[in-house]
Amino acid sequence: MTKTALITGATSGIGLATAREFAKHGINLILCGRRLERLKTIQNELSLLTDVYILNFDVSHKTETSKAIESLPEDFKVIDILINNAGNAHGLDPIQDGSIDDWDAMMDINVKGLLYVSKAIIPQMTERQSGHIINIGSSAGKEVYPKGNVYCASKHAVLAVTEGMRIDLNPFGIKVSAINPGLVETEFSQVRFKGDKKANEVYKGFKALQAQDIAEIIYFVVSRPDHVNIADMLIFPKAQANSVTVKKNF
Repeated sequence: MTKTALITGATSGIGLATAREFAKHGINLILCGRRLERLKTIQNELSLLTDVYILNFDVSHKTETSKAIESLPEDFKVIDILINNAGNAHGLDPIQDGSIDDWDAMMDINVKGLLYVSKAIIPQMTERQSGHIINIGSSAGKEVYPKGNVYCASKHAVLAVTEGMRIDLNPFGIKVSAINPGLVETEFSQVRFKGDKKANEVYKGFKALQAQDIAEIIYFVVSRPDHVNIADMLIFPKAQANSVTVKKNF
């Protein structure tokens, strides 16, 4: 039976790579994002492989999120797989210099957005007593690094929510997984540094993870037999040992 996956943050990076990977395997897609033109382009590309529906909304807006998911047509209403991928990092500042607007943006999208989307979808999974939720965390959810304070806090929260979900949804037979990448070469640093040229230095001197690497791992997780739940994965590039130890060759 063909499954349907809803992916947030599907217009770039890990979300887009996961959409492409799922499409190759015939999983129907609901792709969510804030950039409508990108969503349309991706829909045109992947519709050659599978059925694709797009939802243009911001996960940090509670009402907008619930309305968008309620608006799904009949053919896309049953969601088997939820990939909570939408997230961001803003700034890399010591706590005393941090921007409250940056803090709000990270908490609103990384934590509250994940909760809003999950809240809109979990009831149908509990009713059917099946489903798989994958929350995209970060190595920053495992350890705090200098100047990472609130971003790290948001990703620690993602792990806590994931563990809580896994406990609460266990009686319903719903799988809940966390995927925690280290350094992945995406638009992440461009967003964090707000277009500053230092974003270009982040991935120099070593081979970072690519979005496709994580997408393949996500597909592996969702394609395990029914009795297998991969609860938590931490993925680094070979050059990375922890959040602050990276072997660079210059």
